[in-house]
Amino acid sequence: MNSLNRIRLALSVTAAACMAVAPSAQAAWEPAKPVEFVVPAGTGGGADQMARLIQGIVIKYKLMNQPMIVVNKSGGAGAEGFLDIKGAKGDPHKLVVTLSNLFTTPLATGVPFNWRDMTPVSMMALDQFVLWVNAETPYKTGKEYLDAVKKAGPSKMKMGGTGSKQEDQILTAGIEKATGTKFIYVPFKGGGEVAVQLVGKHIDSTVNNPIEAVAQWRAGQLRPLCVFDEKRMPYKTKVTDTMSWGDIPTCKESGVPTSYTMLRGVFTSPGVTADQLAFYTNLLKKVRETPEWKDYMEKGAFNQTTMSGEEFTKWLGKAENDHRQLMKDAGFMATTN
Repeated sequence: MNSLNRIRLALSVTAAACMAVAPSAQAAWEPAKPVEFVVPAGTGGGADQMARLIQGIVIKYKLMNQPMIVVNKSGGAGAEGFLDIKGAKGDPHKLVVTLSNLFTTPLATGVPFNWRDMTPVSMMALDQFVLWVNAETPYKTGKEYLDAVKKAGPSKMKMGGTGSKQEDQILTAGIEKATGTKFIYVPFKGGGEVAVQLVGKHIDSTVNNPIEAVAQWRAGQLRPLCVFDEKRMPYKTKVTDTMSWGDIPTCKESGVPTSYTMLRGVFTSPGVTADQLAFYTNLLKKVRETPEWKDYMEKGAFNQTTMSGEEFTKWLGKAENDHRQLMKDAGFMATTN
């Protein structure tokens, strides 16, 4: 074989080899333009805080080459945000942070949306609910308080909460069903306002999230009676002079046979590819490994359960069924459901 033929043969072999390895040598998918992170709620609330924390962590640790832009779309109890993602089929440059309004909003309003209209990425955590009373009241346990509610008679005691036919009112209805009590439910715009109303004795109790009432607890104005989870919170650092989050008994321990936690999750558009989904799953895993995220989890006393993939999908199906039953029992379902 002459030199020219040898060169041609070598070039053809090299080209064939490059073609053979090209697919595996290609870089994994990454966003090609800014990623819109939709918050189906207003600014300043729990969903907004979580989205902006994730945004800040992504920027600080340079976890993504493209910017992440937080956009609040709160209309229709979050329906505006969910429908935006539903309508962005195949667009991998959209994310949405979700709470349990993922289930409650379509069930309560009849808006044409279901969580299956989006692509689940990751459960980031579960939010806790705590039964709170004013610290000047005599109640020391959940059972003592619920006994007092029964003694007062139907619809004499006021339970404050965020929104109507949403998590706080659903949990209140669950307490009523489990204990035979009946509250006057008083809705407010946010958990901060709920805590202020309880300090002012305008309501008798709340089921606020830990982070929404921690300042008033630390100041000695509110008292936590129990947490609506299967296990006590794992946090042992003292919040007050005498108590940590871990010292609060579960409501079942306290004689209130009710449990409820709220989803903190992230979804993307329907119809994305496996590579695009994998990018965001890995991105959020990196977020959860940062000290900023771990500090946020402890300060907010979150249940740090996380899931993705098939496990998360199965959890979502069960949670949807649970919410449907709770809302049916409470009479909160839209007529179309």
